[in-house]
Amino acid sequence: MAVASKKPRLREAALRHLLVVVFVTLSGVLLLIFLLGSNSVPTIGVKGLENVVDDDGSGYHRDLKFTEGRGLPRQSQLSLKLEKLNELPPRNLDLYPTLAKDPIIVVLYVHNRPQYLRVVVESLSRVVGIDETLLIVSHDGYFEDMNKIIEGIRFCQVKQIYAPYSPHLFSNSLPGVSAGDCKDKDDAREKHCEGNPDQYGNHRAPKIVSLKHHWWWMMNTIWDGLKETREHSGHILFIEEDHFIFPNAYRNLQILTSLKPKKCPDCYAANLAPSDVNSRGEEWESLVAERMGNVGYSFNRTVWRKIHNKAREFCFFDDYNWDITMWATVYPSFGSPVYTLRGPRTSAVHFGKCGLHQGQGENNACIDNGLVNINVENHDKVSNIESDWEVHTFKNQPGYKAGFKGWGGLGGITETATYA
Repeated sequence: MAVASKKPRLREAALRHLLVVVFVTLSGVLLLIFLLGSNSVPTIGVKGLENVVDDDGSGYHRDLKFTEGRGLPRQSQLSLKLEKLNELPPRNLDLYPTLAKDPIIVVLYVHNRPQYLRVVVESLSRVVGIDETLLIVSHDGYFEDMNKIIEGIRFCQVKQIYAPYSPHLFSNSLPGVSAGDCKDKDDAREKHCEGNPDQYGNHRAPKIVSLKHHWWWMMNTIWDGLKETREHSGHILFIEEDHFIFPNAYRNLQILTSLKPKKCPDCYAANLAPSDVNSRGEEWESLVAERMGNVGYSFNRTVWRKIHNKAREFCFFDDYNWDITMWATVYPSFGSPVYTLRGPRTSAVHFGKCGLHQGQGENNACIDNGLVNINVENHDKVSNIESDWEVHTFKNQPGYKAGFKGWGGLGGITETATYA
């Protein structure tokens, strides 16, 4: 009888052991499927690999989990209106019904410096080949003077997009300034205010923060959101509202992007200007490979995917500048030098005398007497790059590198996680 009663107990123990093994195995399989599925979903949120993406038709992909979980503010009527404007087709389709084959799309990102913008638009109107492509203007905020200038463009297809969560649209709540927010170096306990300061003890300043957030929103929207560009695999050129563009810029860029795979296969981008914004070029008879600059830079979707995969590094680096963030943390994470290819003579010039969002409005514009005196010579009017030139590579250039801690401005993790 003792032997007979022992067998059921052995069978029960074996069954329990089997169930444990099955449970652990299934749990592991489900976890693996979840991780693989999460890593296969392209998103634009700072926690992009963890979220589900839905295209709501508003001109960009909306990260539902990110939006709902981070407490973004209720959209104002203006914010909702701007989202609808983002859906509109480009203007001037009656004048330019089709684009050239494989165009280099041009993106101009702006804030509120109308005197600067007039100079840029005037320079673009003289660019040879500009009528062959699409110009996209990305706005950080809504300003009627800026709007009127863009609406007056007749030299190419043009599309305007507006960041719907720009702090310039929310004057009394995040991402703008809320009534109880700490300012400057306020002590939260002493002032009874809310805030998470940056590494230097400064609380968030929305006008500064928006520089970096607008750039990230714009990049995600251009590459992965807009129906006009989300299938574009070629280069896209990015310029700002204080970049003067020479007439030969587009033709030179076409040559550079065609030569890059052969002349500099390790180059990530093509630039219209030297990385040193004070340089006008070396006047050599050779191409130049150097650290990627922030004036008139262009790259393709392959490079964007590498950048997008570093969303966490980009968003959580405590610096309000998109370009310094790239130089100090994103590019170094690629594991090899990030070079750009350019010509020996500049095709774009940075003419802004004020940084950040200074020089706004008509009375405070940082321009001498409303004019910019940039000498455009004959060789600036036609392509001046030869396909048989060799490439001179600049190594160990000065500038921001890995290890730089950043200038701050993000107000710590709370700022980044809420609005990145």
